[in-house]
Amino acid sequence: MAPSQTDQETSTKQNTLFYLMGGSFFSLLFLFSCVWLYLVSKSSVFGASQSTEGTVFINGTASIGATDHDFICATLDWWPPDKCDYGTCSWGRASLLNLDLTNPILLNAIKAFSPLKIRMGGTLQDKVIYERQGEPCTSFVKNSSEMFSFSQGCLSMSRWDELNTFFKQAGAVVIFGLNALKGRTIASDGSAVGAWDPSDAESLIRYTVNRGYRIHGWELGNELSGNGVGAIVAADQYASDVTTLQNIVENIHAGFEDKPLVLAPGGFFDANWFTKFIEKTPKSLQVVTQHIYNLGPGVDDHLIDKILDPSYLDGGSQPFSSLQGILKGSGTQAVAWVGEAGGAYNSGHNLVTNAFVFSFWYLDQLGMASSYDTKTYCRQTLIGGNYGLLNTTTFVPNPDYYSALLWHRLMGQNALSTSFSGTKKIRAYAHCSKATQGITLLLINLDGNTTVQVSISTENVARNGTWILQEYQNRRAKFATITRGTKLDENTREEYHLTAKDGDLHSQSVLLNGKILTVNSSGAIPPLDPIRVGLSNPITVAPFSIVFAQITNITVPACV
Repeated sequence: MAPSQTDQETSTKQNTLFYLMGGSFFSLLFLFSCVWLYLVSKSSVFGASQSTEGTVFINGTASIGATDHDFICATLDWWPPDKCDYGTCSWGRASLLNLDLTNPILLNAIKAFSPLKIRMGGTLQDKVIYERQGEPCTSFVKNSSEMFSFSQGCLSMSRWDELNTFFKQAGAVVIFGLNALKGRTIASDGSAVGAWDPSDAESLIRYTVNRGYRIHGWELGNELSGNGVGAIVAADQYASDVTTLQNIVENIHAGFEDKPLVLAPGGFFDANWFTKFIEKTPKSLQVVTQHIYNLGPGVDDHLIDKILDPSYLDGGSQPFSSLQGILKGSGTQAVAWVGEAGGAYNSGHNLVTNAFVFSFWYLDQLGMASSYDTKTYCRQTLIGGNYGLLNTTTFVPNPDYYSALLWHRLMGQNALSTSFSGTKKIRAYAHCSKATQGITLLLINLDGNTTVQVSISTENVARNGTWILQEYQNRRAKFATITRGTKLDENTREEYHLTAKDGDLHSQSVLLNGKILTVNSSGAIPPLDPIRVGLSNPITVAPFSIVFAQITNITVPACV
């Protein structure tokens, strides 16, 4: 018997209801799955177990320090391949004498800064002679009975020509460290006796000028100040030697509009020694250089603990503050530089000082140094040892290279007083922006479990006094994308989020806004592209991450 019309209507309603219920169920299941996947992906990227809020306070009434426009500097050293520390030989062919100057990554890495300061020097510089016609020029030879376990070495003029040709091509700004022990004898207590013999240095400087090479500065000696490393030169004698160098530079460059700087002593800070030295060189010295290795020996297994400890990092301000005080009280025109800083001495520590985690220490140092009016900061090394910005073997940039490049491109010369409220694990620094108006903020999260939502408060801003910034995130990319403002799209800021590959602090690969940074087959440095975030959003600082935020719409008196 055929079904009645009523039966058909009842069946249709039942089917429709079942369909709607089933559709709703699957829709809810799909939505739940999407949310779950998002939360899992977010957790896998950030490793976050909790979130907190904080506020960064920026006083823009006046700058607290000013750097050179080319604040970032890196070193090239003299160590031969058989320089070894703790059973590991980490220098390879990264010496000034054997570095492959034809490597395209090396060239591109330097050119990307336009310009990068390069300081040539290091421990063995005080054992280097410079080739003169008719005299032998031999390489360093390993000899455990010699100071620093190597014999005297020699810089040939053919190699000097190659280096200067390369640096000109790369657009580098060059500082060269001279041998300050020439002509002296070393007493049993390590004291260097006698005056400096400048004849070798004068020959090199004259040759350099005659060849038309441009040297930004000549630095006398390496780690001979204070208690010294290997040898000690008294402050009075060192001051006299610097005056000798200054006279040589002036005489050889007579008639030149631009003359090279004279730098010294390139050693570890010692308040009494530095005070005496600076008092004795009021007109002969343009730059006072100090070295920073405040993490201790590279063999230390607790380096990461120190790097992630805010109190330990805070202690790093002492030499900057003390040197600034001495310079202000002396009447000298000389300025402060960090001439060499590798953090951990004896070549660093593999997978720590050449890995992502070291950017926490390095960028914190840059922020701290600049706030105390340090004009230039030279990182040990550009390449070589376990603390190079570039891999010693492949020349591929390590994470700190990209940290340095972002600083160089974003952070202007004027440092602003900055503090953070909410957690001790956030390190915060702010500068006037470099290429645009406004300010650039650097945030470093030393906490591996907490995401921090950062609001910004500034004094004397152009609008409304205090801004509260929040951030939305793109669920797909796990980072923010363009957020349309209520008025104009210009109401955005640019952000650069640096994280370690797979969240591994020991990783030598770094992600920028979720994308890994790699050189291409031609050795070109990748673009460092920001994300744009609405100004009505906070800055989200993920666990163990670094954020540069460039905010053009904030105007403060210090940056006008």
